[in-house]
Amino acid sequence: MTILVTGGTGNLGRHIVERLLFTGRPVRVLTRDAGVARPPEGVEMVEGDLEQPSSLAAALKGVDALHLLGATGADHAPLRTGREILTMAAEAGVRRITVLSPGNGQGLDDAVRGSGLEWTFLWPVDLMANALAWGDAIRAEGRVREPYGDRRTASVHERDVADVVSIILTEGGHAGRSYVLTGPQALSPADKTAALAAAAGREIHFTHLTDRQARELWRTQGWPEEGIDFMLRMWATVPTTVADVTSSVERVTGRPPRSFAQWATAHAATFRSLGSA
Repeated sequence: MTILVTGGTGNLGRHIVERLLFTGRPVRVLTRDAGVARPPEGVEMVEGDLEQPSSLAAALKGVDALHLLGATGADHAPLRTGREILTMAAEAGVRRITVLSPGNGQGLDDAVRGSGLEWTFLWPVDLMANALAWGDAIRAEGRVREPYGDRRTASVHERDVADVVSIILTEGGHAGRSYVLTGPQALSPADKTAALAAAAGREIHFTHLTDRQARELWRTQGWPEEGIDFMLRMWATVPTTVADVTSSVERVTGRPPRSFAQWATAHAATFRSLGSA
C-alpha cells in the first residue's frame, strides 16, 4: 500500500507522514518544490500542485490511499479542483481517502461523497501546534498578545490527528463518516498561556488585543494581509461549538486524546526565556 500525503511538509502534515512511516507503508509526499522540501528518510517526494490537477499524474501513480487537504493558500480557500483530483485518483486506483474538511459544505465535499472512494472527513477544530506562533514573543517578552481572548477551543494535539489519519488510511473501517477531532478540554488563550508558563517554569502573561491592535501586530510580524483578514474573520464568526469536546480521537484510536498540558510539557524549551538553559 502506497500512501500519498498532500500538505505533508506542514505543521500537521509532517506528523502524519512520520506516523505513516512507522506503519512500514511506502509514503509519498506531494510538494510544489522538491528542491526545498526536507522530508524524513524513506519518504518519496513528488512535485505537483493541487490547484493544477494535470500536474498530479505522477504523484497518484500506484497510490492506494490518499490524505487530501480541503483548503489551500494563506487564506485557506476551499480547494476548487477537488472534483478533478478525485476523478484522477479513482482512475489511478486510489481506494481510500481522508479529507481535511468539516464535510458539511458543498463543492469538494459533494465531490468526495460522489467519488466512489472509501472517504472519511476529518476536522480538527484547532491544533495545539498553533501555540508555537507565540514562541518568539514569549521568549523575548514573556507575554502572549491575542484578540478574542475569551474564546474557548477544544484544541487537538497534532499527533492525535496523525494517529487518526494513519489508522483510517491503513486499516479502514471508517468509510462514509465525518469526525470532528478535539482534545480532552476546551481552553481559552489565557488558559493555554498559564499551561505554557507552568511547563516552561517561568512567568508568561496574557494580553487581550482589539482587532486593530491585532492587525498592527501581525503586520509587524510579516503576515500577509489575506492571512490577517482570514484570522480575524474566522475568530469573529467562529461558532461556540469549537468548545465542544468530542470522543472522535478515542473512537478511532481506542485511547483518550492528549491534553494541552502534555503538549506544553513536550514543547517547554520553545517557550523558555532567551538565554535560559
